[in-house]
Amino acid sequence: MKKVTIIGAGISSLSSAAFLAKEGYDVTILEKNQTIGGRARQFSEKGFVFDMGPSWYWMPDVFEQFYNKFGYTTSDFYELKRLDPSYRIFWKDNSQSDIPASEKELFQWFEELEPGSSKKLQSFLAEAKYKYEVGMQDLVYKPSLKLTEFADMRILKGLFKLHLLSSFSKYIRTYFKDEKILSLLEFPVLFLGAMPEETPALYSLMNYADISLGTWYPMGGMHKFIEAFERIAKENGVKILTGQEVSGIQYEKERLTHVVANGNNIDTDILVSGADYQHTDKSIMNGKANYSDKYWDKRTMAPSCLLYYVGVNKRIDNLLHHNLFFDEEFGLHAKEIYKDPKWPTAPLFYVSAPSKTDPSVAPEGHENLFLLIPIAPDLKDDESIREEYFQLLMDRLEARTGQKIRDHIVYKRSYCISDFKKDYHAFKGNAYGLANTLRQTAILKPSLKNKNLDNVYYTGQLTVPGPGVPPSIISGEVVAREVMKNHPLAITIK
Repeated sequence: MKKVTIIGAGISSLSSAAFLAKEGYDVTILEKNQTIGGRARQFSEKGFVFDMGPSWYWMPDVFEQFYNKFGYTTSDFYELKRLDPSYRIFWKDNSQSDIPASEKELFQWFEELEPGSSKKLQSFLAEAKYKYEVGMQDLVYKPSLKLTEFADMRILKGLFKLHLLSSFSKYIRTYFKDEKILSLLEFPVLFLGAMPEETPALYSLMNYADISLGTWYPMGGMHKFIEAFERIAKENGVKILTGQEVSGIQYEKERLTHVVANGNNIDTDILVSGADYQHTDKSIMNGKANYSDKYWDKRTMAPSCLLYYVGVNKRIDNLLHHNLFFDEEFGLHAKEIYKDPKWPTAPLFYVSAPSKTDPSVAPEGHENLFLLIPIAPDLKDDESIREEYFQLLMDRLEARTGQKIRDHIVYKRSYCISDFKKDYHAFKGNAYGLANTLRQTAILKPSLKNKNLDNVYYTGQLTVPGPGVPPSIISGEVVAREVMKNHPLAITIK
């Protein structure tokens, strides 16, 4: 058996570990924190259960495909509920819209806003579906180590239809003119790390994921999929050790031989880092980094965010499970994230109230709130700034829902850039990895393989295929396949 050590117990690491252990590798995960899940950790206080990071369950097919490969289905682990309406949007004109799960009802809503747009939406979604199918079947499972990986006929024939060189912003404006429709379609790319004007139109595939595949929720909380991945990994023999901070490596010639964790040398045949890529390069690789500090400083990062976990001792009217506050100018906020990084003047924000769907995440008669403001990475944050923005959000939340909330708060915790750095060694305190710009796509992303040591690999949202939970699941599998190909076992265990 070959020993594989994996740094970090986030979703990509758990995915990679499960695939490798299933094939007979001796896999150990070393996690610096006391709980697993990475950004998808969970904590409980005063009867509230808070998911710390991901709150949108999109692309259920990716989760299902992972479970199927281990003989399971999603329902073996949790009840998955489709949300209808998918979410609510609060607009600048003091109106609000509930986005229906039904495409038929959504077509009607489009038609009311812009006559003739429902037929355009059908064409738009057909193209988005094609991009999703090509992207999720042909592109994201490539290791992106060389250009020839993409030289198959299906991809080459479809390059024009993928709109890789078109701007997402310009592309959607060839279909629609209504500002509310445009805002709805631009919302999913907000966290991809660039202005819609600089995001490839390929990412209309996200609109297909949103509108056609739907918005779901695992009853019990998002951490349920972490528990599922942990169970699968352990059933296949993966050992998970928490409280293990990896600080360095040892190597001979072109091969890593040991990992240093908590001052102890751990011999290993293969290393997979699911920790922050830049941190791994700078602080762990002991002179064998893949990239220089200059390289990392030139990367375009996706946003960070300011988060609040809030427990309220009453039910709050006029909120759905997911709520988008587009009641301020999108362009200004985006500029202050991507072009002129600063604390936002009038931020858009998001509120999740999972207790609207799931009574298990809050005491009876209470509400569980998760509030998020996307912000530029590497800003200086302190308690006074966090409190200032909390009061700003409360002012707008109370005004738009028509009720007092602050007087009923029984628990509050904030989480921001300094926490991302402390808990995850996140480069510049990023929350969502690298921006999905054309210059940081596929082979232009940081490589999943170390160029100096032939038994060191990287997984997670700073390498291929990119940020988000479904891409991280895929990243773990792609890396595992590369390890199996380059370091085969004498006997494969099925």
